[in-house]
Formats: sequence, C-alpha cells, structure tokens
Amino acid sequence: MPAPQKKLIFCTAGVLSLACALGAAAAVGTQLWVRGSVLCTTGALLVNASGPELHKFIGDIQYGLFSGQQTTLPHVYNNVVFALFSVFPDLLRIIPASIHVSVILFCTVLIVFALVGAGFFMLNAFGSPYETLHGPVGLYLWSFISCSCGCLIMILFSSEVKIHHLSEKIANFKEGTFTFKTHSEQFANSFWTILACSLVHFLNALLIRFAGFEFPFSKPKDSGTITGAVDLMY
Repeated sequence: MPAPQKKLIFCTAGVLSLACALGAAAAVGTQLWVRGSVLCTTGALLVNASGPELHKFIGDIQYGLFSGQQTTLPHVYNNVVFALFSVFPDLLRIIPASIHVSVILFCTVLIVFALVGAGFFMLNAFGSPYETLHGPVGLYLWSFISCSCGCLIMILFSSEVKIHHLSEKIANFKEGTFTFKTHSEQFANSFWTILACSLVHFLNALLIRFAGFEFPFSKPKDSGTITGAVDLMY
C-alpha cells in the first residue's frame, strides 16, 4: 500500500482512539449508566393498587459509577422527594464493591491505553518506528487491550446491575418504612458509549490489517510450501 494511504489510515485510527479516550472519560463521570423506575410495593399493597393506579407509586432512578439520583412520587411521601446519593462511601456496604471497583479500574485502563494507542498511531503515521511495540505489533496490542477492557466493563457492570439487583439495593438504601422493587431499568448513554469504544478499537485492528500488516502470531502463507520443499530434499 502506498505511504500516503497508510498515513491516512493510521491518522484515522489515531483520531478514533483519541475520541474513544475522551468519550470513555466523559462516560465515567456521568450518571447516565442506568435509567429506570422503582415501585413502592409497600404503598401499593396498602391501598391494593393495580393497573393504572400503580403509576402513583412508581418513581424514577438513574445512576452512574460514582453518583445518582432518585425521585419518589408524592403518593408515597406526601411530597416529591428528590434524593441524590454517592456511591463512595455511602453505598459501599450494600453493593458488590469488588465488582464496582473493577469496573472503575478497567475504565481507567481503557482510557489510558486508548490515549497510548492514539499516540502510537500518530507516530506510525508520521514517523518510522522500529518493528517493536512502537510499530504495528504495539498497535495491535494497544487496540486489543482497549477492546478487551471495554468488553470486561460491560460484562462486569451488567452482572452488577442484573444479577446483584443494583437498582433495587440503591432504591432501598436508608429506607426504613417503604420497600422498593425494580419496575423497569435499561442501560443508558454512558454504557453504550463503552460499547462503541470497544467496537472502534476492534475496527482499528482491522484498519491495521488493511494497511498491510499481518496479525501477530499469524503464520506466513508460504510456510507450507517451504516445508514441502524441505521434505522433498530428504
């Protein structure tokens, strides 16, 4: 492939990596990881609510990795309660802390290696690096690590929300009179941003291959021919 095309491909991959790093950093700090609603089962049972009446006992909840907010309707507390909460240190006792900290750690690794990848993509576009970690092998490595971290973030956070019923635990935090259950929940923008980052890093690996560099540990195409020739000699 001509040098100008390689430069264009590496520049494109570098810009995409930088965008992923900035997007992941912005996603970590928001409350838009999960959005949902919680049902006050205690209030609904007291008045034997059903059908449309259940909406009177449904409040909204949204949260991220560090903070969130919950709104309870006036039929539960006689007025609208808008509660802000912080994960550290308030919720550490009720959430799976090891999983949650792992999610934050992998987010940090994703951001760091996305920035490293962006830098080395630009180095390969405008410089002549050695065929080591500064070259295509390193680009494959940084892209693989970033993509893997993104996948691990989604898997761990999904298990924290769905398997450990994170929304329900947060809704019942410091709740002594009423009991809340998850009515609906869905992953919000920040979660899908991490998915987009993973897909972009996978795309970057394909761009490296399109630029003419073989995947690491791939066997040369003529290895079988060479082996056959050696066998014929004996």
